Amino acid sequence: MAKRDLLRITDLSREEIDHLIERAAVLKSRSKKFRTPPLQGKILTLLFEKPSTRTRVSFEAAVLALGGKAIYLSSEHTQISRGEPIGDTAQVLSRYCDGIIFRTHAQARLEEFALNSRVPVLNGLSDRFHPCQILADLFTIQETLGNYQEIRVAYIGDGNNVANSWIEACGRIGFQLALAFPPGYDADREVLKETRDLYPDRISVFSDPRSAVSGADIIYTDVWISMGQEKDEEQVRQTFAGFQVNSELMALAKPGARFLHCLPAHRGWEVTEEVLSGPQSAVLSQAENRLHFQKALLEMFIR
Repeated sequence: MAKRDLLRITDLSREEIDHLIERAAVLKSRSKKFRTPPLQGKILTLLFEKPSTRTRVSFEAAVLALGGKAIYLSSEHTQISRGEPIGDTAQVLSRYCDGIIFRTHAQARLEEFALNSRVPVLNGLSDRFHPCQILADLFTIQETLGNYQEIRVAYIGDGNNVANSWIEACGRIGFQLALAFPPGYDADREVLKETRDLYPDRISVFSDPRSAVSGADIIYTDVWISMGQEKDEEQVRQTFAGFQVNSELMALAKPGARFLHCLPAHRGWEVTEEVLSGPQSAVLSQAENRLHFQKALLEMFIR
């Protein structure tokens, strides 16, 4: 069987996403013990070029829970730090293990790595996409609202890798997606066009976050300064003024709307403490569900 990679959400069909969400719910509810652990005898390598808490621990815990072994490698402790071509690293590592979770900077770097790997590669984050995060978030929405299809999601803030993956998720599922970005911080135009070509009436872009959150079931934000893209803090505060998710903004959403954030959060910047720790916040369940969804992903991709 030819190996498959998960580099972006479009690598999955709508039916596969549905299956993964259903399977994640089963894996969350069942005993930790398996009669035959699905990853028994399997070795997974986590190669990370950027720091991580949730992605690293959720994937390591998922591998162990499914009976496999996990090896964590920080790029600074490999020959990558001395200039070894990424393709060479991929060819060698893929001879040692059964799958690789790669967390890196440029999407092109991820794609080159996957092209040279003989085992499945899963995107643990790149500068363009964060598929595992948003797929797990769909599971959290299903668990919280009972539906992840006929909903309205409002994404507020930086048009980063998380925003791009929300756009791709919209293109696969077809829910309503409202986006609000400050000037100069738009999402990837190519990704946006691809989705609008599929669902021209399902995705909207606003300059005013109040318009985006009006009637929303889910309000979602992310940090204003992404890793590796640090900018002058005062300039960022000025640019994103008015894009903070606070109680006033939440009040414009549907009654019972939930707040999500992929974490880590900068309290007082993109979200207030009142919202982040308030009754509408599902961020801790959202973080936990990374583990259960990762189990479902590993079952599907690691053979």
